[in-house]
Amino acid sequence: MDRLKGKVAIVTGASSGFGRGIAMAYAAQGAKVVVSDIHEEPNKGGFERDAQLTTAAAIRKAGGEATYVQCDVTKQGDVANLVQETARVYGGLDVIVNNAGVYRAGKLAHEFGVEDLDTCFAVNVKGMWFGCQEAIKLFLRQGRGGNIVNIVSTAGLQGHPRQSVYNISKGAAANLTRCLAIEYGREKIRVNGICPTYAKTSLTRALFDDKDFDKAFTDVIPLKRWGEVEDIANLAIFLGSDESSYIHGDLIRIDGGETLCRFSV
Repeated sequence: MDRLKGKVAIVTGASSGFGRGIAMAYAAQGAKVVVSDIHEEPNKGGFERDAQLTTAAAIRKAGGEATYVQCDVTKQGDVANLVQETARVYGGLDVIVNNAGVYRAGKLAHEFGVEDLDTCFAVNVKGMWFGCQEAIKLFLRQGRGGNIVNIVSTAGLQGHPRQSVYNISKGAAANLTRCLAIEYGREKIRVNGICPTYAKTSLTRALFDDKDFDKAFTDVIPLKRWGEVEDIANLAIFLGSDESSYIHGDLIRIDGGETLCRFSV
């Protein structure tokens, strides 16, 4: 249980869903974790264990070390403060997981309003950009490399109907991951992306509870099930650890085989 022992990690959007799962898994593997989100309490209607506890409190209850720092990733000043506070409290930074994101769907492209577009780009693109930028600045000052794990999506690798504003924002996140890997590998800063399909979080609760959608979705998944937060957290541990030291600039699908085909068997 010490795959991340001695490392300091930031996880954005960590009050719920993937972020909460990753933060708790990192702490369980020995990392000191800075939990970041707009609000500290978990979203309602999710699948969290101990949902009455904040992520930092749940980590401390389990014997780990965590600090909460409020941050709106769409504001560069907030993100800069997040990184600075991490360095002040824990003396540096080893890994940042840029997880904060939003989802907009259910309309054809011509039906989406500019607010939907702006929201997806503000959080999914600018938020990730700011997180990467501020972490890289600190990594360069520290002079010992660093590790960036971006939560992208299978939506960043292919098209999907009725969620164009989301897909194009995740496509930008995928290419940001590639570009940074090219530019900063020589500085021993690794950058990789995790690309999940639908998994069980508060953002997908309504879809999970819709039996028609549930059947249509699982029919095209070769493994015939939804993703679990733990699936994504386990991959994030690997990418955040020294075990993945020669994996760089990759966008790793974690989708139960969904992107292999769109046909049920």
